[in-house]
Amino acid sequence: MRTLGNILWFMLGGVVMGLGWWLAGLLCAITIVGIPWAKACFVIGQFAFLPFGKTTVSRDVINGRSDIGTGTLGTLGNVIWFVFAGVCLAIGHLVSAIACFVTIIGIPFGLQHLKLAGLAVAPIGKTVVSME
Repeated sequence: MRTLGNILWFMLGGVVMGLGWWLAGLLCAITIVGIPWAKACFVIGQFAFLPFGKTTVSRDVINGRSDIGTGTLGTLGNVIWFVFAGVCLAIGHLVSAIACFVTIIGIPFGLQHLKLAGLAVAPIGKTVVSME
């Protein structure tokens, strides 16, 4: 079911969402200061192409210790991200989720959009992992 969900997601709009994340990453990479956010955008863009069967968790949970992205600087980075790009991406995912929830068959896709909208709010310090 995960493979079927990912194929349908990709064909019915996932490619647009992934490219949107990659566009945000390119815009961030134009400046030297935005490179940490660009890296996060590219990772999340790849996740947005095929989100079924994957989730995001904080890196300190995976590593068992804090790092620069999960501490105070990560929080500051997430605030800066939210102000400049996170709001736009989160609203895009929320609008897409509402459109998916209108139909019964689109509910699983709406849930994926909500997962990505939550990630769009604060992506720094997160990593994508398989649900297995």
